[in-house]
Amino acid sequence: MSLPKTPSFRLDHRRALVTGASSGIGAACASALAEMGAHVVCAARGADRLQGVVDEINSRGDSAESLVLDMADLDALGAALDAQDAFDVVVNSAGLARHSPALDTTPQDFDDVMALNLRAAYFLSAGAARKMIARGNGGSIIHISSQMGHVGGIDRAVYCASKHAIEGMVKAMAIEWGRDRVRINTVCPTFIRTPLTEQTFDNPDRVAWIEDKIKLGRTGEVEDIMGAVAYLASDASSLVTGTALMVDGGWTAD
Repeated sequence: MSLPKTPSFRLDHRRALVTGASSGIGAACASALAEMGAHVVCAARGADRLQGVVDEINSRGDSAESLVLDMADLDALGAALDAQDAFDVVVNSAGLARHSPALDTTPQDFDDVMALNLRAAYFLSAGAARKMIARGNGGSIIHISSQMGHVGGIDRAVYCASKHAIEGMVKAMAIEWGRDRVRINTVCPTFIRTPLTEQTFDNPDRVAWIEDKIKLGRTGEVEDIMGAVAYLASDASSLVTGTALMVDGGWTAD
């Protein structure tokens, strides 16, 4: 009897693009993919912080380079993708939140959130997939979505709208690109402690609300996302597309 072997989580000899890679979840995703053996192109707007992430990855013997890029600038995004060879893995962690009561949302806040969270994500996916399909080897596209793509949240109408839209977008693209072996999925975190979420975690009432909703009784750390992304990037998830991997501590189990 010959037992089956677990597919490898390794990403040796593969090229990955990670957006929003200068801090928080994006930096953690870049670190995870590099640790699994991929060469990672780390993209973000802030050159100095981005280079710091790249330098740290390279200093430990892994492989990364920086790409200064404003994802919301579709001309710049298209040019950047055109200048690169096809990626094997794309992780989109760039995102924006403008939290306020729905009655106080301004058209500018709405447009800014949608421009990055949805519009840029859409055309990043299409541009990356086009090259994957032309090469003929398939690939994996992963969007860092949110539990808020599946539920509602206080003061988060615009953010929820953008993330619900991502979930629908991913399902439709998975149907279109499946025959070409281009997989596309989302990772949906709960509240993760990062520099961008410090304001939320500084509010004791909000923290109490969060911890009450998370069934495992704790908020998330960036390390909680790294394994999920490594899985979806690797051959271990080769039959997974068009779905959401919830990393929410049971928030959406209600």
